[in-house]
Amino acid sequence: MKNNLIIHALVTLGKEMQDLNTEAWQDLIAVAQAQNRWFTPENTHFALTQWAFMLTEANLQKWLAPYNLPVATPRKIGVVMAGNIPLVGFHDFVSILLAGHIVYAKPSQNDTVLIQTLAQKLIAIEPDLADKIHFVDRLNHLDAYIATGSNNSARHFEYYFRDKPHLIRNNRVSVAVLNGQETTEDLEMLMEDITQYYGLGCRSIAKLFVPVDYDFIPYWQALEPYKNALSYNTKYANNYEYQRAAYLLNTIIHLDNGFMILRETPELASPTGVMYCSTYTDVADLTTQFDALRENLQIIASKDAWFPQSIHFGTAQQPALSEYADGIDTLTFLSNL
Repeated sequence: MKNNLIIHALVTLGKEMQDLNTEAWQDLIAVAQAQNRWFTPENTHFALTQWAFMLTEANLQKWLAPYNLPVATPRKIGVVMAGNIPLVGFHDFVSILLAGHIVYAKPSQNDTVLIQTLAQKLIAIEPDLADKIHFVDRLNHLDAYIATGSNNSARHFEYYFRDKPHLIRNNRVSVAVLNGQETTEDLEMLMEDITQYYGLGCRSIAKLFVPVDYDFIPYWQALEPYKNALSYNTKYANNYEYQRAAYLLNTIIHLDNGFMILRETPELASPTGVMYCSTYTDVADLTTQFDALRENLQIIASKDAWFPQSIHFGTAQQPALSEYADGIDTLTFLSNL
């Protein structure tokens, strides 16, 4: 199937997603929340809007330009999708189609409605895609596999798919670097990176690196406007209350503003309702710490991207199509099969 037909279908879908106020889209957003209470209307709307921005002719052509695609011989590609944030598996889905392969998708039970609805819309736009898209309960006897999950499930995937070409992703953590020079506006943008999707995405900021003796008052002030949005979600509130009780019972030193906990620790991946932090003395010290953590980091964010290889505050959940999870080039993997 020619790539221009797939691109046309994706661009047409992207244009349709630019207006999410129709009854059909609102119904879909409501059904997604009924399936997964983390998928609030605001978060699902945000995810769909980001894809609407990405699915343009210019963006898709720019993304595909470095690759020799589609492949001459289509392969059957099984993809195990995560369900931590809305449409987290859609990038793999689109990548497989544009590479010229056939998708055999096993969505997370927490996110079946959104991905399957977008697939149905693509088939309605370009009926020939029906032979390229399959949703299955088991991924058996396929040519290659892509899977995303926790560190434990990643080890399982590595074993289960060991005899076939595979691309396996595990847990990575995103962090932010502060130097004390951040303005109120800078911190407000950082809060978007922290609170979007309740911190459940791999690109959600889960830990702060701050100078020794950093003044956290501006941080708390910037976080305060998010109190209602976080606390009114029962699942988030329950997680926060659990962590708060555990810290109090175990006399773990922490700060608490009533809806999010701040704890200094060398650990990376903070649980829901908690923000971890570590201190640094200077840039050299910070660089040394990151060198030791590099394989566990998804992104680093900083004010105006001052720290090397970091991104701007407020852009963590707005990756380009070419910004691959775990830094593994999915299209290269698919083009070399």
